[in-house]
Amino acid sequence: MENPFTKHPASVDETYLEHMGMSASFSVILAMAALAAMVHAILPFMFEKTASQLINRLHDRMVVNRNRKITGTAPNGVLDWQI
Repeated sequence: MENPFTKHPASVDETYLEHMGMSASFSVILAMAALAAMVHAILPFMFEKTASQLINRLHDRMVVNRNRKITGTAPNGVLDWQI
């Protein structure tokens, strides 16, 4: 039986603790972006680009520069990446 705590982390070449650390760091960045967006909503002259810059940097860390493994093909024939 596969261990649900290690199956996904292993698919991205991480241990359970490494994956926990990465996921936690992503959540901190998302919280900062949310806070910047909320302040910007009230005070539009503040944090004009902060939230989008944080999201773009997070996307680079999560998708562009992360180890990925091909898990198979989706029904439409497109490669299915595990991230």
